[in-house]
Amino acid sequence: MGFFNSGFSGRRRPDTPGLPPGQYVTESFPVLSAGPTPRIDTDQWQFTITTESGERHRWSWDEMLALGVEDVATDIHCVTSWSKLGTTWRGVPLDTLFADVDTSAEFTMASSYGGYTTNLPLADLLDGKAWIATEFEGEPLEPEHGGPARLLVPHLYFWKSAKWVAGIRLMENDEPGFWEQNGYHMYGDPFLEQRYW
Repeated sequence: MGFFNSGFSGRRRPDTPGLPPGQYVTESFPVLSAGPTPRIDTDQWQFTITTESGERHRWSWDEMLALGVEDVATDIHCVTSWSKLGTTWRGVPLDTLFADVDTSAEFTMASSYGGYTTNLPLADLLDGKAWIATEFEGEPLEPEHGGPARLLVPHLYFWKSAKWVAGIRLMENDEPGFWEQNGYHMYGDPFLEQRYW
């Protein structure tokens, strides 16, 4: 089995008004992964925010869900050119998780079970822009799509929505994550086609 799965290819379709440049609409939900799919039981799962000073804020699965979940309706856009419109999710807002976190950092590194990382400005995780998603289309999030929980940052290309999310580390300076070290853009705005360096 190859390192990259078959979801990294697709066929182009005519542009649809409102799509980011260079994207096509798909009704499916392609599975894109670099490496094997981790399987994490919710009783073993935890999420950690680590500040730039090393202070840690941790939640178990039940503790995180007890903070309250929101319904999210959004389009998602993959750097490989597919877009899926009108998706529905449920998850815990990052605003809630960061409510008691004291930081002056401007950057973050999201990390996943399995070792994946991706960098994001802290501002792109707050003010109703990001969630720890646990459900997709009314069902628990499947492992192939990042379950039991993935980061959901729909205004950026979907590689920034780290699957199998385990934590976020706050940083004073921006650093590249996995795909960013391999040529992907440091920010990833689909409407600016920020695909690669």
